[in-house]
Amino acid sequence: MTLHEYFAPQPTPSAELPDPHPLLHSLTHGVLEVLAGVREVDQLARWFNEDSYRNLVARANLSARARSARGVPPARPTFEIRSIRVSEPADGKVEAVVVVAGPGRTRAVAIRLEGFDRRWRATSLAVL
Repeated sequence: MTLHEYFAPQPTPSAELPDPHPLLHSLTHGVLEVLAGVREVDQLARWFNEDSYRNLVARANLSARARSARGVPPARPTFEIRSIRVSEPADGKVEAVVVVAGPGRTRAVAIRLEGFDRRWRATSLAVL
């Protein structure tokens, strides 16, 4: 085992991980606030792996540019989480769809969580 492998996050089985529902709820809320421009993306960094975090940063930057081009200031989003559907395709991995209803439209947030070092981390995120 190399030094890099030794310090790399270690996979954790589902039995040693907490219920993913509270994290799915919080991540969805946080991500929508980041995209609305009222939360710093850095506040969510610890819950994402490197690739998905970079994708979220890029998406937040695009949202900020779009708001700026339209002259729209950041505003706290109002929404209600309608449902959270979770499946476990493999031990230590969870895939979920969170349905969110806002005043103008209903959206789906797809999140994949994987267990590393006894906690969940988002390894994939899509806001549809």
